[in-house]
Amino acid sequence: MPDWLALYYDEPIELTHGEGRHVWGADGTKYLDFFGGILTTMTAHALPEVTKAVAEQAGRIIHSSTLYLDRPMVELAERIAALSGIPDARVFFTTSGTEATDTALLLASAYRGSNSVLAMRNSYHGRSFSAVGITGNRTWSPTSLSPLQTLYVHGGVRSRGPYAHLDDQAFIAACVADLEDLLGQGRTPAALIAEPIQGVGGFTSPPDGLYAAFREVLAARGVLWISDEVQTGWGRTGEHFWGWQAHAASGPPDLLTFAKGIGNGMSIGGVVARAEVMNSIDANSISTFGGSPLTMAAGLANLTYLLEHDLQGNARRVGGLLLERLRSVCASVDCVREVRGRGLMLGIELCEAGTDRPSPARAGAVLEAAREGGLLIGKGGGHNTSALRIAPPLSLTVAEAEEGASILERALQSA
Repeated sequence: MPDWLALYYDEPIELTHGEGRHVWGADGTKYLDFFGGILTTMTAHALPEVTKAVAEQAGRIIHSSTLYLDRPMVELAERIAALSGIPDARVFFTTSGTEATDTALLLASAYRGSNSVLAMRNSYHGRSFSAVGITGNRTWSPTSLSPLQTLYVHGGVRSRGPYAHLDDQAFIAACVADLEDLLGQGRTPAALIAEPIQGVGGFTSPPDGLYAAFREVLAARGVLWISDEVQTGWGRTGEHFWGWQAHAASGPPDLLTFAKGIGNGMSIGGVVARAEVMNSIDANSISTFGGSPLTMAAGLANLTYLLEHDLQGNARRVGGLLLERLRSVCASVDCVREVRGRGLMLGIELCEAGTDRPSPARAGAVLEAAREGGLLIGKGGGHNTSALRIAPPLSLTVAEAEEGASILERALQSA
C-alpha cells in the first residue's frame, strides 16, 4: 500500500463488523461509531432492510452495466429526481463522490464552453486529478496542475478570515463583493461548486442565504451553481433534506452531487442536473459500475428506511440535544475555540489554550483519547487538522448521544 494512504490512530484499528451505531475491532473491542465510515453509514451498520435487499439482488444478478436496462437504477433515479428540488431533473449514477464531482465538472464545462471554475476556500471535492484541482484545502491537494482554471471565493468559513468580524448580513455582502470582483477579472466561469457545509474542512459553513446571494450574481451571467451534497445530503443537517435548502431564496442549484450515505456503505455516487445541462454532452458515455443492480438495490432500501423512519427528524432532534450537550461540555475546556454544525454534522475546533491558534496536536490527542474511551470520531480542518468531526448514523438514540458526549468530555479533559 502507498506511503500516502492515511490511517487514523497511532495503532490503527481493523474493524470486523458492526451493528446499529456500534462497530467492533479485531481484538473484540466495541466502539460507539460517531463517524460512520466518513459519513457513509448513514442509517445504521448491518441494517437488516439493506442487507436483505443486497442478498436478494446478489441472488439474481450482480452486474450488467448501463448498456442494459436496470430497473433498480431507474427506480432510484426517479425517487432522487423527485426529492432533489431541481425541475426537469435527470440523474446519472457513479461509484463515488469523487466521480460525481468529475461528472458535474464535465457537464458544466461542456454546457458553458468554459474551463474556468469557481470554488470555495477551505473546500474539498474528492481525490481525482480534476477534483483536487478545485480543492481549496492544501492538505488534500497534492498538485497544482489541473485541467481547469480555478478561482477561489471567500465565504465557506464563518469564524475565520478577513470577514469574520462582520455580522451575518455584512459578511454575505462582503463575500458577494469578492465574488463580483473575481468575475470581473477574467473569462466567465462555467460554474461555482460549493459544499453547503464543508466536510473535510472541519464542518464549517457560511450564514444561511450566502449561496442564494451568490446565485443571483451567477445567474445574471449564466454561471451554473453546483451544490456538493456528498456529505450534507439525505437529511443529515436535520433542518433540511439537502444542504442547499438553507440557501434556497434564489431557487435550487443547477446541478447537485451526492454519494456516501445513500448507499449506507455501498459504492454509490451521482449527479442530478436540469435536463438541458445533463443532456448537453454530445458524445457517447456509459458507466461500467455506476448504477449497478447491487448498489441500486441497497440505495432503494436505504432511502426507503430513511424516509419511513423520519431519520431527518431524528437528526434534528437528537442532533440538537447533542449540540447543546457538547457546548455545555466544552464551555469549561480552555482549548475549545468553537462548537458548530447542525443536525448530526457537528464540529469542535481546538486551539492552543488561551489563544486563537489552531492545535492539530490537541485534536490528534483527543481523537486517541476518545478511541480509548470507546468512541470513534473524525477530524479535519483547512490550513490545519484541528477540528473534531462528529457525524453518527442518523438513527442515533438520545442515550447513545449522551454516552458519546460523556466519552468526549473525558477525552477533552485528559488530552
